[in-house]
Amino acid sequence: MNLNRPNTSQPTQVETLRWRDGALEMIDQRLLPLRFEYCRCNSASEVAVAIRTMVVRGAPAIGVAAAFGIALEVLRHAADGRDAQLAAFDTAFAELAASRPTAVNLAWALNRQRSALTRVAKLEAADLAAALLDEAHTILREDIESNRAMGRHGAALIGDGARVLTHCNAGALATAGHGTALGVIRSALASGKRVSVFADETRPLLQGARLTAWELTQDGIPVTLIADSAAGFLLSRGEIDLIVVGADRVAANGDTANKIGTYPLAVLAQRHAVPFYVACPLSTIDPQLAHGGLIPIEERSADEVTEVSGVRSAPPGVSVRNPAFDVTPAALITALITERGVLPRPDRAGIAALLSRS
Repeated sequence: MNLNRPNTSQPTQVETLRWRDGALEMIDQRLLPLRFEYCRCNSASEVAVAIRTMVVRGAPAIGVAAAFGIALEVLRHAADGRDAQLAAFDTAFAELAASRPTAVNLAWALNRQRSALTRVAKLEAADLAAALLDEAHTILREDIESNRAMGRHGAALIGDGARVLTHCNAGALATAGHGTALGVIRSALASGKRVSVFADETRPLLQGARLTAWELTQDGIPVTLIADSAAGFLLSRGEIDLIVVGADRVAANGDTANKIGTYPLAVLAQRHAVPFYVACPLSTIDPQLAHGGLIPIEERSADEVTEVSGVRSAPPGVSVRNPAFDVTPAALITALITERGVLPRPDRAGIAALLSRS
């Protein structure tokens, strides 16, 4: 894995992931907003490292990256014959699956590639590799399409002049393009509505401050950055009309895992009678998990909490907990916004019906 030279012309239409000259390139989100660079991955192992170290993050984007990681590895072994490709597929699958535990889109995309492999396993090596690369491109294209459909459905929930609070980054940087929660906001603006955004800074890695604020300023969308702890104050003053967030995994009963700090926002929203919406593609729903208590929650390293940009902010030796996600009970969610429409008050029956629709 290596870094290309900085691109000084930062595009307003964010291309989070792209296939260039036989490799996967992804915006290195660790460097934003101060530096804009693409990280180039030439193997599944390099993609797994990029996912684990948060070069790329956001459940849909992680899934797309994993799909290309599989394709990369099979392409690398095309000259070695089909048997070598099949062995490389299994190795890459296992390594990518272990890169991060919470976002279900990762497993979903890998299983899409396994299904594709089953369909083409008897092809010659070059054709087999091309088929898996085609599947990765299809997954990327479908993600953008689902985000735009989600945006159209969600835009109807946002009134003209609305003041929207969002948490973490659920924009183009978290997807293949357009975004989930930010996609809803973008679509509302495109429909002619006036919308302004409050972005939580989102400790400890500041994805709201570094990424959401960057995306929205690139697009000229009015955004005000706030400390996470300021959300309750603004809600109590009637300065927020609705909350829209993304998701990393939705259980069969509607319980939803998202970036740490989401659950308290849902509690505050209920207290102040403000709608709390979750925007997510169907690939984020995990019907195999009965409820949110079964969602695996990633715990990350202590230095993410004790340091800010490498500068120590806590005393040496202090004990640290750093869960990356929390779970919002379905009862606190006003509606799920998906590419198949809006599901009010999500529950087991509603989610099952949503997934069964064609």
